[in-house]
Amino acid sequence: MENLYAGLEMLARWDVILALFIGSIGGVIIGAIPGVGPAVAIAILLPATFSLDPIVGLTMLLGIYGSSMYGGAIPAVLINTPGTAVNALTSYDGYPMTKKGEGHRAISLAYSASFWGGIFGIGCLILLSPVLALVAPMFGSREIFLAALLGIILVVLAHRGQIFAAGVLAMFGIFLQTLGLDAVTYTQRYTFGYSFLSSGVNLIVAVLGLFALSQAFFLLTAPDSVPDAKPVQGKMTSGIKELMKHKRVATVASTLGVVLGMIPGTGEFTAQFMSYTYAQKTSKNPEKFGKGSPEGLVASEAANNAVPAAAMIPLLALGIPGEALTAMMLSVFYVHNVIPGPQLFQNNIDLVYGLYFALILLNVIVMIFLLFSTNLLTKIIRVPTRFLGVVILTLSFVGVYSLRNSLTDCMISAVFGVLGLILKRLNLPIVPIILGMVLGGIMEVKLRSAMPRLKTPFDMIDRPISLFLFAIIILVLSLHLRTLVKEYRSQQKPEDHDLHDSQTR
Repeated sequence: MENLYAGLEMLARWDVILALFIGSIGGVIIGAIPGVGPAVAIAILLPATFSLDPIVGLTMLLGIYGSSMYGGAIPAVLINTPGTAVNALTSYDGYPMTKKGEGHRAISLAYSASFWGGIFGIGCLILLSPVLALVAPMFGSREIFLAALLGIILVVLAHRGQIFAAGVLAMFGIFLQTLGLDAVTYTQRYTFGYSFLSSGVNLIVAVLGLFALSQAFFLLTAPDSVPDAKPVQGKMTSGIKELMKHKRVATVASTLGVVLGMIPGTGEFTAQFMSYTYAQKTSKNPEKFGKGSPEGLVASEAANNAVPAAAMIPLLALGIPGEALTAMMLSVFYVHNVIPGPQLFQNNIDLVYGLYFALILLNVIVMIFLLFSTNLLTKIIRVPTRFLGVVILTLSFVGVYSLRNSLTDCMISAVFGVLGLILKRLNLPIVPIILGMVLGGIMEVKLRSAMPRLKTPFDMIDRPISLFLFAIIILVLSLHLRTLVKEYRSQQKPEDHDLHDSQTR
């Protein structure tokens, strides 16, 4: 109980409440504007949060992270243009409902399902806290190294059809974090005589370039457009009653969001598609899916909003981010010398519970805000894309320069922006680079810490948790290899059949 009171006391500060309001409402607005997204917004705000207290900065970023998906559902439903990437599946059934004249019903149901998923995920996070507090201290250097390695493997394998590209980009991210002065031997690594590389590549400079500047370049080089979303009529509370008819789908979808949110590299997309598939297979009307099924809409929104709370579990317990947004939050911890991982639950448990209560409050704030402001948000959606590009470009360079008052950082960030634009044009993932930089740094530090105590390679897995993690790595790689073999054989069979037919003719 003392921890609960300490968390509530931390959250009761006026600056924390203000940061939560700004992040929550700002996240909804950002999510509702196609072409921005939470990653861009968090990247731009990161430099500003470094001067704030950890709880203030983190609640602001959490507000954006947890609320952007609410806002992203509005354009997905009304104009078939997802506000954020994870709302793409929402448009499958939301937009057909709008075309039938049920836009108000679809929006209301999306809000209700999002709230259900968000609160469900936070509840699971709070219930798992005692377990985290017990398990986290059992992780030493070798266990965290193996967990980070597993995270990188899962991130790469999550990009089906682009595994080779994702692997190369993750390795590139790992290489980037090795640049500069070695903290142990004090020798220069891969600086090639350039003094500006002596301090390495700053993670925030790379993040702002790859996410914010690349998106600005993308919007500025694309044809200008003005999305047109029409106002909706009716009470937004009607979706809460309808959600009760689909509570089984909402609960299963939220559970999948929690489970997959805890696994690095999977996140919202996998949770959405699995829950959507479940809803369709167990529905009495599977033929309506993709044509305006409320069950499909509930499955999508409940799953993606359960993920943010679950994604905090590996971040807080092990200091291992599962995707780009939690990787950005990790940098806020590091700047304030608050290291997520086993010691966080022992030394800063009040901060942990403060974040839990912040997650609950942000969902309540967002839900109340949306019930009365949906039509205002439909007007905000109508922002010209090139104007957005100019705003993002300006704010990004201001953020980069404010880090160290360095024009060199601006130039490096611009290079990353061009790289991000090229990757977007080629439809290649950006996230593996950032996670490679973050997880690669964790792996190097933990491996160096573990090496003096290892006499043979087998000593790396001589403890139960490390052996368990190693077994999971082998299992994941084996299952993926098995999948590749099956796909190869299935492709070979039609070719053999065609060859046989041509010979018989």
